[in-house]
Amino acid sequence: MADLKLKSTSIELDEITGTEGEKAVDIGALRNNTGYVTLDYGLKNTAVTKSEITFLDGEEGVLRYRGYPIEQLAERASFLEVAYLLIYGELPSTTQYEEFEHSVTNHTLIHEDMKKFFEGYPQRAHPMGVLASMIGALSSFYPDVLNPVQDQIDIDLTIHRLLAKSATIAAWSFKNSIGHPVMYPQNRLDYSGNLLHMMFAMPTEEYELNDKIVSALNKLLILHADHEQNCSTSTVRVVGSSQANLYAAASAGVMALWGPLHGGANQAVIEMLQQIYDDGGASKQNIDKWIAKFKDKESGKRLMGFGHRVYKNFDPRATIIKKSADEVLGDLNLNDPLLDIAKQLEEAALSDEYFIEKNYIQMWITTQDCYIVLWEFPQRCLL
Repeated sequence: MADLKLKSTSIELDEITGTEGEKAVDIGALRNNTGYVTLDYGLKNTAVTKSEITFLDGEEGVLRYRGYPIEQLAERASFLEVAYLLIYGELPSTTQYEEFEHSVTNHTLIHEDMKKFFEGYPQRAHPMGVLASMIGALSSFYPDVLNPVQDQIDIDLTIHRLLAKSATIAAWSFKNSIGHPVMYPQNRLDYSGNLLHMMFAMPTEEYELNDKIVSALNKLLILHADHEQNCSTSTVRVVGSSQANLYAAASAGVMALWGPLHGGANQAVIEMLQQIYDDGGASKQNIDKWIAKFKDKESGKRLMGFGHRVYKNFDPRATIIKKSADEVLGDLNLNDPLLDIAKQLEEAALSDEYFIEKNYIQMWITTQDCYIVLWEFPQRCLL
């Protein structure tokens, strides 16, 4: 028990120990007993629910899903195996996985009428806006999900549909943005391979999957599958608490993820790299000029892609992505000025005393290596 004294009132609060030994104090009775509430900007000190899904230790750079280290899952598991683990609490048996994979694979098609929605979007429509609205629209094609009282079979079916159709919607959004015909899902491919096929294949020729890129995408999906009670997760929970259907809640989560202080940080890095390139290319002289700008508080420029609100020493995901990025880049033998700029910035951030003192840990630049290879290069080749 924890004793709390406020003026003349003293109350006892229950202490709670988490799955990894973290300590918490249950303040549920605070207002009723004292009339006081707590104020915690950004929820830095507040846990809003009990959960055994993800453990994150920012000081030590630890990330675990259901007790499994992220390094092991990224190396040995498929994205759908990890999805099953997060949803149902344990890794699937062979039979469970086959049934789960079969269900997801056979729900990748979206209603043909939804193609008309894509036709109505401008070519330059932001993919996150398209994704959010299309996921929300799925509820109109499955009116059974509007009933808040559902059995587990219906809940599972909705989860499987959402996993399956989100990949198709994302890929078709990309195709729409470059004016290309959509590619229908291929049930013979695994989740990552199918996503790449829908994004980059053309009906005019055969598309050969690169195993290293498929593996890199699989790892990216695993590393981003869950990250505790972040902004988008909390948004989904808040919307879902009203008993809104899962598609509506997930759509709201995508909108939260869109922001540049959350998932939109990836876009901010790409835009920064492009701005640096447009200003003077990838020369060392130009990079040095921009590094000076990043150090100058009056310049209004920020070095995007380093540092993290939670991870204070290192992000365990960065090491995994760095390895995959190097493998992909080595295999494709690509040369691009944005990659060159990214690597020069990475070297500066990890060696310059200014950034070291500010704890600019190795973080998203390595993720951007893979992002540029998986997205920017195929897009340029298609154009």
